[in-house]
Amino acid sequence: MSHGDRPLLLANAWDHASGAALAARGFAAIGTTSLGVAAAAGLPRRSRGHPRADPGPRPRPGPSPGAGQLGRRGRLRRRPGGGRRAGGRALDAGAAGINLEDGRPDGSLVPTARQCEVITAVKERAPELFVNARTDTHWVTLGSPSGPLPGTVERAEAYQGAGADGVFVPGVGDAGEIGALVRALDVPLNVLFTPGGRTFEELADLGVGRVSCGSLLYRAALHRAVEPAWGIGHPGAPEPGIPGYARTAALAEAFTGRH
Repeated sequence: MSHGDRPLLLANAWDHASGAALAARGFAAIGTTSLGVAAAAGLPRRSRGHPRADPGPRPRPGPSPGAGQLGRRGRLRRRPGGGRRAGGRALDAGAAGINLEDGRPDGSLVPTARQCEVITAVKERAPELFVNARTDTHWVTLGSPSGPLPGTVERAEAYQGAGADGVFVPGVGDAGEIGALVRALDVPLNVLFTPGGRTFEELADLGVGRVSCGSLLYRAALHRAVEPAWGIGHPGAPEPGIPGYARTAALAEAFTGRH
């Protein structure tokens, strides 16, 4: 799923207001960020590899926070039946698609065959739902001397064969690896935009079909909220950069620990 001749830029909201603002700005699709949804609610986001069903692109912001609740029910996907329920709930929430991750809280990956069963079950339950199969092979150690690419390609091809409409590989940034994945797939390759990494145009030239903003917008919003307030009482103070993923996740962890 690309947008014309360019990749689909997926902006990720964390509540109704942010979703509505992004839609009003003209974004063709709006996703949710599980880190943003969880952190805004004061709930911990346990790890990048924590299994979850994230709503995918949406043409309208309506029930985005409700769809985002799926991001905090990661155990739904442990069995194919749970995958079918996750797909049904995503449709009921008004989502046009979901991410299905293979990462586990302990840093391991769900066996490929089991994940394929989940993908197939979701597509059988909700064939109109866009299933973006995410693999965290670039965020975990596979122990392969050749690096994560062979395992990534193997899983990507298997997920496509199971019925996935797209494959999401967060953490991949090498041009050769991106090109190899694009060539191996008939469905769109989704990558995560990283400030300081490859530009949107570079990703487009490599054949990427979807570019996700992930938690970047939420983290940028935190930065823009805190620093102007601090500057009122501390004029001229240096302004730090946008907080990273780990720092943002720690804010929710610290809040939860006080209750």
